Amino acid sequence: MNRISTSSSRRRLAAAGALLCALVAAAQAQSVAFSGMLGDKALLIINGQARGVAVGATVEGVKLVRLDGTQAQVEAGGKTQTLRLGGTAVLAGDTGGRGKGTRIVLPVGSGGHYTAMGAINGHSVPFLVDTGATTIAMGADVANRLGLDPADSTQSAAMTANGAVATRTITLRQVTIGDVTVYNVEAMVMPQAMPVVLLGNSFLSHFQMHSDNDTLVLDKKN
Repeated sequence: MNRISTSSSRRRLAAAGALLCALVAAAQAQSVAFSGMLGDKALLIINGQARGVAVGATVEGVKLVRLDGTQAQVEAGGKTQTLRLGGTAVLAGDTGGRGKGTRIVLPVGSGGHYTAMGAINGHSVPFLVDTGATTIAMGADVANRLGLDPADSTQSAAMTANGAVATRTITLRQVTIGDVTVYNVEAMVMPQAMPVVLLGNSFLSHFQMHSDNDTLVLDKKN
């Protein structure tokens, strides 16, 4: 049976909601979604903020290259991506080195928690490090937003502060933080909504971890 840290999980999740804005602002790549149209402008959600952007204009490092009503093509950091209307946010602004790094450095945040903005299968998500969790854990709301197919999962169970709960176990194609990517990572989908994705040991076990002053350093194992 998978395990979710119980002694501090409620406290961590409560604090996590307040950390979301700071996480988005600190992300190295821009989180961008195409939400709608404002006349001849695209309504883009850039790092959590709604912005009306005209074709050819650049806002917060994101340039709108093309707009056809159902899709918006944006460019950031020399990389072009196509966004679907109403689709989930993606990380824009990568310089091509994503996935090739070997070290993650996370500063301590509010309440002594380590947080990071990252991506699951290319889609932007906020992470909260939880060394007491057996696997990555996310709410059903996040899994739905990421388009994770329940048909690809298996039934499982987890122990929480409220006892055993029915969950689904799924394999994530890739999990990225900064320029570091881990492939084929096991994750657990909880039945309830969760404000952040818990970064558990199915990801953390790929790293040597140590604290350095007020930072957590993760060095990828060979």
